[in-house]
Amino acid sequence: MKGFTKFIIFVDILVAICFFIVYGPVSYFRKTIISTALKTKTHQYIAYTFYSKKAIRKVSKLDSYIPWDENTNLDEIVIDTAPKSSYDNEFDKEILTREEGNQDYKLINIEVDGFKGYLVAIYNPAKVGVAISKAFNQNNTGAEKMTKMCDRLGGIVCINGGGFLDPDGWGSDVPQGYIIKGNQVVWSDSNTKEDIIGISNDNKLMLVHATGEEAIKMGMRDGLQFGPFLIVNGEKIQFNDKAGGYNKAARTAIAQRKDGVILFLVTEGVHANGPKLLSVATLLEQYGAYNAANLDGGSSAQLVIKGKLINRPLNVAGQEIVGGRNVVSGFILSE
Repeated sequence: MKGFTKFIIFVDILVAICFFIVYGPVSYFRKTIISTALKTKTHQYIAYTFYSKKAIRKVSKLDSYIPWDENTNLDEIVIDTAPKSSYDNEFDKEILTREEGNQDYKLINIEVDGFKGYLVAIYNPAKVGVAISKAFNQNNTGAEKMTKMCDRLGGIVCINGGGFLDPDGWGSDVPQGYIIKGNQVVWSDSNTKEDIIGISNDNKLMLVHATGEEAIKMGMRDGLQFGPFLIVNGEKIQFNDKAGGYNKAARTAIAQRKDGVILFLVTEGVHANGPKLLSVATLLEQYGAYNAANLDGGSSAQLVIKGKLINRPLNVAGQEIVGGRNVVSGFILSE
């Protein structure tokens, strides 16, 4: 009986500790637990045991980079993607030199932090928009692999985009944050200002901290919520490389040059082992990105070109996800 009493006392103490961790008044302890857990590959489950994905992302955001306090200046983007007679540098030439018989896009093989990557230059930003899965919040039946989503929507090139609820690691068809399509908010789980990445009515990449409704009033036709913003108005974000949450992973990103060329980027990698965001931002900067933003990476990272999955998505155990993971949103180059 004494042993049982001791066990009950132990359980009570453990519950009290857990309650203090989650609901305690000292946010420093919560922040420390999340940041420390996310820095390791073997103890990340600790953070997810106590906190939602949204809460973890919020702490990681504050701990890993300095958020921007300004929106993109679209006046600096003057769309003129025609080939030039001369180029500023080798990266400029690589972007603007078309492949024979293909005036829509160009695939460039790159490397970031030792990981293979794929950069797609898109020459007509008017054909770029947000892609959404066949349904939302339908008992996990609405999400799609990017190959299927891209084919259904008549896409030439597609990448994954926003996040989604993922309580058990198997994903869901419930998006996180705002999704805007055709100047309308088609999904929202919040009424607060958030980081929204989108395409304006005049075909320019917008990076704004706003509600979905505010983003539309600012001129956004298609958009989704994610981040962080990597380059804003030609200025690269300031990172703290020692922070957790945004350290290393397979990456997906979108960017636009001053001449209007839109860039899709996807890299190989796995959760907690892939390119750093700082390295992704630096590479996009080299290729002339004036504005750029991070999209959902890790096992969700997918690049589809003409119906074919180009990269090799891996799950958290490093196993290949054949055909790619089911997701709810992305960006598409339409025919």
